[in-house]
Parts: sequence; structure tokens; C-alpha cells
Amino acid sequence: MALAGLIGCGALAVRRAASRHGADLVHAHWWIPGGVSARWARLTGGPPYVLTLHGYDVLMLKRSRAARAMARGVLRGARVITAASSYLATEAAQVAGIDPAGIVVRPMPTEVGGTVGDGPGGGGVVTVGRLTPFKRLDLLIDAIAALNKARGRPVRLTIVGDGTERAALEQRARDRGIAGTTVFVGAVAPDQVPAAIAHADLFAFPAENEGLGLAAAEALMLGIPVVAARSGGVPDIVPATGAGRLVTPGDLQGFVGAIAAVLDDPAARHRAREVGSSLRQRLAPAAVARVFADVYHRALQSGLPSAK
Repeated sequence: MALAGLIGCGALAVRRAASRHGADLVHAHWWIPGGVSARWARLTGGPPYVLTLHGYDVLMLKRSRAARAMARGVLRGARVITAASSYLATEAAQVAGIDPAGIVVRPMPTEVGGTVGDGPGGGGVVTVGRLTPFKRLDLLIDAIAALNKARGRPVRLTIVGDGTERAALEQRARDRGIAGTTVFVGAVAPDQVPAAIAHADLFAFPAENEGLGLAAAEALMLGIPVVAARSGGVPDIVPATGAGRLVTPGDLQGFVGAIAAVLDDPAARHRAREVGSSLRQRLAPAAVARVFADVYHRALQSGLPSAK
């Protein structure tokens, strides 16, 4: 009932704002609740809408038949759909039965403090994220333990973030014998994340089914090489060679080998700086704004997405 009330109030707000300000177009973020509100408003005489998909809103479609049924009309009703990654675009297009080529893939603007490559290095492996099961930090701890054993010397691991799995992960580090070289920093403010990871030699991102992998993008934008799971939207961001490595999700030995390869590659940081500079340009607010200006123009000039 609360969700229905929220969506209904959103639809009413859209109608009122459109009437008061003469809006020709609405931009809804997440298919629920924003997209549903925009759809309801449109069905009762409101303006057409553009819909942006961010991540979790699409992932929930994989888990719920009811969500897929509700989302289908919202997706089909949008003049233009944008998605933060090609993975999200493909998943949404499959649900809606529309051509994925018609979905504009463009992440939201992202800026990070500091200059690409300014970090001092020497800090070992660093990761950032909520300490929850799907971030797969258990796999990362196991990989670092196996790497230490294979190399005969410790690699420092720093985990930035907090969550329900923290106690279990701290115990896992003790059980694997790496507690002495593993640091749990806890949660930090978003604007402090660059400083927390700038010293890293490598950024590890074993999470699965991420809509984009923003943390990996931010690491590369700081000139830090990335090893990540080949899952979700991450391949849009992390290169498979050079500045990073992509590993089959859940592959322990794959992560061990990829981390070792990057740590032993003297050119990895230089390549990460190049990729990071490119990402800064691509995700700069002005660059993203130009893309969305084109999206709005297209939405006002076009009809509905074409069905397969």
C-alpha cells in the first residue's frame, strides 16, 4: 500500500508540474517507482517520458515475475530508454520485448577528486563496497591467502566499507592466516573514498551482477589497475588486459592468477592512467549532459521503442 501511494503521489506530482511549467517531457529514473509514476501520468494525459535504468531496478526483474509484468508496460511506454551499462540494456530489452539497439547506454556523470595517477602506490590490494554476500569479498580474502602462500610473502589487503558480513569476513581473514595484513577500514564518506584507495597497487572487484561497477570505474579514474569479475556491467568499464583483468565469477584460481599478473606488470599502472583519463572524459558531467540533450531531442521527435 505504501508503494502504491508513493507511485500515485509521484504520478500526481508529474501531472501538476507539467501543467504548471508546461513540461514537454519527463525524465524518470529507475523503472520503479519513478518509471511507474511517469507511466501512470502519461496514461492520464501527462507528458511523454524518458526512462533511465540504473542497476538494482533491472536486477529485480530477474527475481520476480510480477515485477517483469509491471515493468513491461513502463519500458514499452518510454519514448527513449537509457541504461548505465550494456548488460542492463540487454536485460531490460529482453523483458520488454524491444530492440536493445534502441536503448542508449550511458552511465551517469562521475567525478573523482585528485589527478589520474597521483596515488603513491605500494598499498597492495584495495577494495571498496558494502560488506554483503553478493560483493564476494569472501572470495577475495581466499584469493589473497592463496596468493601469499604461492608467493611466499604477504600482500596487504585493505577493505573499505561496512555491512552485515563484516564479522564473518574478519573471522575468515583470521582463519586464512592473513588477519595481520588485512585492514578493515569501515565505512567512509563518498568524498573520502579516493583518498582511501589512492595508495593501492591494484583494486579488486569480485562482485557479481553489478549494474555498472562504479567503484571499479572510480579506481581506474585514479589510475589504479583493476581485477574484477566478468559479470554485469563491469566489462563496459574494466579492460580484459593491460589496465585490468576480467575473471570468471567465483573462479578462485582465476582471481589469484589475475591479481599476481597485474601486481607483477610494471606497465599496468601506466595503462590504468590512460584508461582512467579516457573514463574521466567520457563520464564528465558536460559530456554526459550532451548525450542526454540528444536523448531529449530524440524523445520529442520519435515514437515508442520498436518491438522485436
